[in-house]
Amino acid sequence: MTRRNAKTPMRAPLVALFLAALGGAVTDSAIARGSVASGAAPAGTLAARARKVQENAHREVQDAHPSRIAREVADWALASADPSGLPFLIVDKPAATLYVFDANGRLVGFSPVLLGLARGDDSVPGIGTRPMAQIRPDERTTPAGRFLAERGVNSHGEDVVWVDYDAAVSMHRVRATNPKERRLERLRTPTIDDNRISYGCINVPARFYDRSVVPAFSNGHAVVYVLPETRPVQEQFGFGVASARTPSKGS
Repeated sequence: MTRRNAKTPMRAPLVALFLAALGGAVTDSAIARGSVASGAAPAGTLAARARKVQENAHREVQDAHPSRIAREVADWALASADPSGLPFLIVDKPAATLYVFDANGRLVGFSPVLLGLARGDDSVPGIGTRPMAQIRPDERTTPAGRFLAERGVNSHGEDVVWVDYDAAVSMHRVRATNPKERRLERLRTPTIDDNRISYGCINVPARFYDRSVVPAFSNGHAVVYVLPETRPVQEQFGFGVASARTPSKGS
């Protein structure tokens, strides 16, 4: 559990990100110049596109058969534009499932994941600075919340997504370094009862990580919603008043 490399700030202007979320004409070169491409659709057209995007995204979420709370958070995020034009990911802890959405709110894919061994929605204060050998089993939680996550590199030179840097929580490819833990086997079983094994980090199948998670962070950042398991989801996110926490470390 050592610190990440220095983060690279997000440089795309908010207006461009907002228009991208609404389906407006935004190009990479326009973002690089800090301007929106000429010929963007009128406001009325953008509003219609936004409604269409939301309707399509809602249908895609329903087709994926997510849990009730995952549907609620996805619908709220889309309706409120809470991700501010960024891709977003939902970690459904009770269902041990990860959902990835692009910047337009389209469901890219979903996958089972491995989570912290201990049940709980908060990290122990100061846990990010402690050696892993000193972290008790009951302290190995995956914290719930809304996080402005970013890609980085851990102490082993592995690229990861830093979800909560201060608490040493990251999202990364599943590691099968300890055969006794059977992490790959746990991902393949139909039950979620054996998906709690990590120190708090979110372990993702390598292929899904490379094909779906990495592209979501092509601009450096994405919003990650980690659903609670010990308190109401409305209390956790406030449904409209939640503010992102910058990623502050993981394993």
